[in-house]
Amino acid sequence: MGLTDDDGRRFPSRPVVGVGGVIVDGERVLLVRRAHPPLMGEWSLPGGRVEIGETLEAAVVREVNEETGLVVSVGPLIEAFERIELADDGRVVYHFVVLDYLCRAQSGSVAPGSDVTDAQWVLSSHLDRFKLTVKARQVIDRAFALA
Repeated sequence: MGLTDDDGRRFPSRPVVGVGGVIVDGERVLLVRRAHPPLMGEWSLPGGRVEIGETLEAAVVREVNEETGLVVSVGPLIEAFERIELADDGRVVYHFVVLDYLCRAQSGSVAPGSDVTDAQWVLSSHLDRFKLTVKARQVIDRAFALA
């Protein structure tokens, strides 16, 4: 069994299933700044780990609400992908299987919550300012195309 931290994310013994919500409103998308590794300090999409017994849709709704204060409706799956980060010695530090869903805000107001330091609506024309990962940008572009 691998050396893990308290929640099993670092040095996991198996991949961790995560979900993301791509919340689109016209020409805007909601971004969050991550408070913890991986991607600490970077802008990304709201989301997190699926809990035991939780459906994917329920996980998206919970994670988005915890991180942004919004209640969302969950639409179609945009993409499933893996994020794997290796240590210098070759051990797997993080291995996430992430499923990103198109979402629409239903209620609430944007306020950074758990696991994030900021949350902002961003115009599609301003996304380059936020230095998103290539994968996050691809997912956002697909979300705008689906919306």
